[in-house]
Amino acid sequence: MGKGPGLYTDIGKKARDLLYKDYQTDQKFTLTTFSPTGVAITSAGTKKGDLFVADVNTQLKNRNVTTDIKVDTSSNLFTTITVDEPAPGLKTIFSFRVPDQRSGKVELQYLHDYAGISSSIGLTANPIVNFSGVFGTNVLALGTDLSFDTKTGNFTKCNAALSFSNVDLIASVALNEKGDSLNASYYHIVNPFTNTAVGAEVTHCFSTNENTITVGTQHALDPLTMVKARVNNAGKASALIQHEWRPRSLFTVSGEVDTKSIDKSAKVGLALALKP
Repeated sequence: MGKGPGLYTDIGKKARDLLYKDYQTDQKFTLTTFSPTGVAITSAGTKKGDLFVADVNTQLKNRNVTTDIKVDTSSNLFTTITVDEPAPGLKTIFSFRVPDQRSGKVELQYLHDYAGISSSIGLTANPIVNFSGVFGTNVLALGTDLSFDTKTGNFTKCNAALSFSNVDLIASVALNEKGDSLNASYYHIVNPFTNTAVGAEVTHCFSTNENTITVGTQHALDPLTMVKARVNNAGKASALIQHEWRPRSLFTVSGEVDTKSIDKSAKVGLALALKP
């Protein structure tokens, strides 16, 4: 485990990654190349049914400044400038999107042995202000995540979470949607040598009295091949196999089937990521 409680987005991240990361039902291709000057260019294309979406991302690093520029098929230009460690533990992020003139945002992140704070503000006349803070240690941490709309004077987001971490176990409880949703997650490492782990997530919505339960597992067949599986209480079962066929290049096949409607065809997704 690392030092400090991390940021609010880190709470429950291990369980979310196990249950949702790399699962997809689309066809995706990603190619990353590096120039002699250190510029990384990533081209990605995704086929979603009859729709094809593509983007090109260019990343340039100069000392502690990282600039990311991405252009997609809708002619949107996304720019993110990250300044790492302008002061100990501090990170500054400036982002905007063209042609959306209201998308500009400045974010500050600060990591300490006993705190993780992130704050952002939109670069508009009436901005939305976001603040999240986590306080505690790498074992026990309590955090909150707030968003305030200065135009309406209302809180658009008000969340709170508690996290407990051990050597092989991570558990968290979060109250989201202004107290309307309760989320609990669990991640447990069964065998660190084979990267075998199990995880679960339970969400209860108070306004509808509905529960969503998802459980999953992962296991490394060998140092280069990983398999994962999950199922939820709606009867959706998914599985994937991911193989690193060369260093940093991954081939992933995933599928999803509705166990309550076996007559429907299964959804299959393919992803190929190449990094020379």
